[in-house]
Order: sequence, then structure tokens, then C-alpha cells
Amino acid sequence: MVPPERRRRSTQRDIAQRAGVSQATVSLVISGGATSAQIAEPTRRAVLAAAEELGYAANVAARSLKGGRNRLLGLYTFESVFPTDQRDFYYPFLLGVEEETARQGYDLLLFCSGAARAERSIYAGGTNRLKIADGCVLLGRNVRREELSALVREDFPVVFVGRREVDGGELSYVAADYVAATAALVAQLARLGHRRILYLRAQEDGEPTRDRAEGYRRGLAEAGLAQDEALVRVLTDPAELTAERLAGWIDGLGSTAVLVEPTEDARLTGALAVLADTERVRFPADCSLALLGDPPGWTPEARDWTRFSLPRARMAGEAVRVLVELLDQDTPEPRRLTVPCAFVPGDSIGPARTRPVPFPLRPDGRPKP
Repeated sequence: MVPPERRRRSTQRDIAQRAGVSQATVSLVISGGATSAQIAEPTRRAVLAAAEELGYAANVAARSLKGGRNRLLGLYTFESVFPTDQRDFYYPFLLGVEEETARQGYDLLLFCSGAARAERSIYAGGTNRLKIADGCVLLGRNVRREELSALVREDFPVVFVGRREVDGGELSYVAADYVAATAALVAQLARLGHRRILYLRAQEDGEPTRDRAEGYRRGLAEAGLAQDEALVRVLTDPAELTAERLAGWIDGLGSTAVLVEPTEDARLTGALAVLADTERVRFPADCSLALLGDPPGWTPEARDWTRFSLPRARMAGEAVRVLVELLDQDTPEPRRLTVPCAFVPGDSIGPARTRPVPFPLRPDGRPKP
């Protein structure tokens, strides 16, 4: 994709010309202070409309400082991410952002919501609230794509923790290398003699799921294994991962190994705990099982599943470092960085067992009569 042409940042003078008002009027409207009530409502709407068209948002703090910098970085989360303890999924991300921000000599401002409602928005009242900071790190699963596109259009410096693609431009991000990590797990299973590897993917079709799927296909190709779409199943609900259903997939498809994409809640952890306690399917005696990421809420007391682990603290720290580099460039170009994942050997994979010839399955995963 060819990056959009860079343009200079719009000013209040540009807004005044577009709206047909004085620059002083624009300043009153943009400031939002008590004196802005003096402006007639049609004029105020015209100014805000012009500001939105030009991609302008006031940076009140930086405007008063020499050089236009206030040494303040933002962290915006699209959902609540405050951790309850150090095992929380988001805890390493927040720790990495905080440590690298301090190392770079900046202060950190947390943006959490523009209104008292569940759905968060960067553009409260049509204005980019993030611009009180020099730039911002973005974090979260349930993103608003239209707002990411708007940030790209107005050329505001942001870096997303995780790969995110948007329409109309390129977003800077730092992401885990799911493709290479998944391909490496497939390669490890192939070395252990596994030839039919079942892939249970998440129902969502976001970038992490697509990257894992690409890694699965790449791993099969590099190992010289045939790709069989019957071996790719969508796991709509982790509760579906019962011993009976998994046994049906294994026997019916002739699979000797299973790759499972983790979910964002504890349902998968619970389902895996039940599987580990049953004798219906034993890992790795009956079948090898590996996770494409960390199980949520995992503790050292839980089963040590074979998996790869996301470098969450490093990803967040690299996002801050990339953001500062963008701020130091006169004409910054989008940066896209991937960070390797760490292989965790665990105890749930082993040499492949000889499986019976597969027979047809019904859509629910059980054998056809």
C-alpha cells in the first residue's frame, strides 16, 4: 500500500478561513472555556465542522511550550485494562509502557474514557482528545477502526501494541510475530512425526487469528505436509473443547496433534483443566496439544501446556521507543515492527502415535454413522 501524502498540520488560521470567521473566534471555540458560550451555536458548529474537515485538534499543553513539546506521552485503552494482579494479561503491557516512558524521559498520561459509558471514543465532541500529549500508545482488542483511520489521516503520532490494519493509510504498530511462532510449533510437531495436525482457531477474524492461520499454513508447507481444510475447525466457544468432541475430531480425522488458539477469558483455561483431568484423551500419550499463545490466567500451579509466549512487556516498551522516534522525525513514516515469541516446551507434546484411517465426521465433530 502506498502511504498517503504527508501534509502540514492545519492551524487555527486555516479553520478561520474555511469557516469564514476570525481566528479569535476559532480560538474561543477550540478552547472550550467559559467564554466560548459567547459564540452563537451556528458559528460554533461551523468552526467545529471546519476543524474536523481539516483534521485539526488543539494541543493546549504543547502550544504554550517552546518547540511544541511537553514531554508527555499518552496511553489510550479501548477497554478497561487495569490489572487485578500480576497474572493479568494486560499487566506486562502496562509495565512495559511505564518503564520505557520513564527511560525516554517522558511523563505518562492515561486516557481511559471520554464519557461515562461503556463504549470509549477518542474523538469526544469531534475533537481528538489525545492531542494533549505529544503522541500516544494504543492498546486493546475491541478497537474502533474508523477512529484509527482518522488518526492516520490527521497524521497524529500513534503506535498500536499489536498489528492493526486500517483503511486509507498505514498505522504504526509493534506486534508479536504470530506467523513465525505458529510455523515453529508446526515444525516442532512435524519433527516428532505428526503428519495430521488439527488447528482449532478462534471465531474472530482479527489480525492475530489471521496471522496464526498464515503461520499454520506456512509451517505445513515448510514441513512438506499437505494442507487439509478438514483439519481447520472454528472453536466458537471454548466450552466446545470437551474430551468427547476432541476424541471425535482425533479419531475421525486421524489427527495426532492439536493446535489451539487461546481466548481472551478464562473459559479455555477451564476447558483445558477438565481435559487434563479426564482419561478420555491423555496429553501427550493419546494426542499432542500445543497452545498458540499464553492461556489466560495461567499460574505455575496449572498444567504446563506446550505453547509460545507473547513478549508483552517488550512489545509495549518497543511501542514507546518507536513513538519517540516518530516524534523526533520531521516527516515520520509509518513503522511496523514484529517481536519474536518465546517457545515454552511444556509437557503436552510428544512423538506421534499411529492413528487409524480417518472416517467422515458430522458438522458437530462426531463421527458419521
